[in-house]
Amino acid sequence: MEFAATLLIAFGLAMDAFAVAISGGASVHGARGRYALGIGALFGGFQAGMPVLGWLGGESLTSFIGAYNHWIASLLLALIGGKMIVEAVREDGDTVQFAGGGITVLLVLAVATSIDALAVGVTFAALDVPILWPAITIGAVTFALSSAGVLIGSSFNRVSGRMAEIFGGIVLIVIALRILLDHTAF
Repeated sequence: MEFAATLLIAFGLAMDAFAVAISGGASVHGARGRYALGIGALFGGFQAGMPVLGWLGGESLTSFIGAYNHWIASLLLALIGGKMIVEAVREDGDTVQFAGGGITVLLVLAVATSIDALAVGVTFAALDVPILWPAITIGAVTFALSSAGVLIGSSFNRVSGRMAEIFGGIVLIVIALRILLDHTAF
């Protein structure tokens, strides 16, 4: 897989974490830099680790899905993208509280925002793509966007976070279509 496609996938996956970081950043008033680095590292670490777990699980399935791998990869990415869009549109207005929320809240948020990366790891396995550089790229992009989201969270409102999630979903759907077209049109 080309680096540009991997980078777009990383940005698409990071949009959930970015949206949560924007929302949570609004609750942080002191030590913003510390929160930004901590949230970025936590979210980025989980986003980097989940595709590896998905890839390891997906590797065991590749012998069963060999001829259909592009269909499965496209379907997974399209479903993830669609899910992100639907969740952004249906959002009930709750905001995330980083300040005073405790480590348990932060761990739950890190896992929740990285579940989609697990499925992307399965997709990489189905496409027979080595996982090391995509996982590092996904983690680094998520770190950067989550850190930035915390820092600028108080400047943006909830709508901006929702728009970021919608944009991320659209990016994943476009990549799914590209994979499908690359394997079926020519």
